[in-house]
Amino acid sequence: MSDRKLRRYAQALFDSYRTGEPIEPLSETDPGLEVGDAHLIQKMLAEHLQSWLGGRMIGYKLGLTSEPMQKLLGVDTPDFAPVISTMTHNSGERVEIGSAIAPKAEAEITLLMGETLRGPGVTALEAARAVEGAVASIEVVDSRVADWRIKLVDTVADLGSSRAAVLGDRVVPVDFDLRWCGMAIYHNGGLAGTGAGAACMGSPLIALAWLANELAGYDQELEAGSFVLTGALHSAFPVKPGDNVWASFDRLGSVSVNFC
Repeated sequence: MSDRKLRRYAQALFDSYRTGEPIEPLSETDPGLEVGDAHLIQKMLAEHLQSWLGGRMIGYKLGLTSEPMQKLLGVDTPDFAPVISTMTHNSGERVEIGSAIAPKAEAEITLLMGETLRGPGVTALEAARAVEGAVASIEVVDSRVADWRIKLVDTVADLGSSRAAVLGDRVVPVDFDLRWCGMAIYHNGGLAGTGAGAACMGSPLIALAWLANELAGYDQELEAGSFVLTGALHSAFPVKPGDNVWASFDRLGSVSVNFC
């Protein structure tokens, strides 16, 4: 696919991010769009956002790590995208979503890298050895595609449909089985969902190993000091300005965000 066309699609997504006006799915506009093309668009979009918002790439987010979400989009693989520092927030902060299109919240286990991890051939055990600790987190997702009518190439191109990441204030050593790390998330005081680490590809460490191996195909690696949001543990739910979301994780503690 021509560089000009890819840049046009990246610009359309960036304009949507700035204006809050959704676009039609790229998968419908250009049925020939492939995942490799979508990753090139993603890279261009990230560059636009860094030029506009500032910041730097400090980690990655995983999406579609649960089987129900993969079935919903008709795919059999997760996706990933970079996380920019200006998109991250500390627990308890106010996060602006008034300019978002259709934001949703989801609780996730985030892993902080203590050592650099590079594929291919990385196993879950090797991934575990490279992790410094786990952090409770809430991701805000938002699709620049109208009505969330997305396929894999749409969400890959659209920075994994990411908007913001809220990280807890505790980094907890992973000296327990993350598969059984239970979680409950509350929306304006009411229970909105429950889950456990096993919902994420069987284990967040399996998801981390998958990402390291995928990145190797792009000549990239997970650097020490970076972090990875490993994917939702429950069904995402819509949020709006004025809402509060609070999530409590076994062993990891809690994380909260107020939206404005």
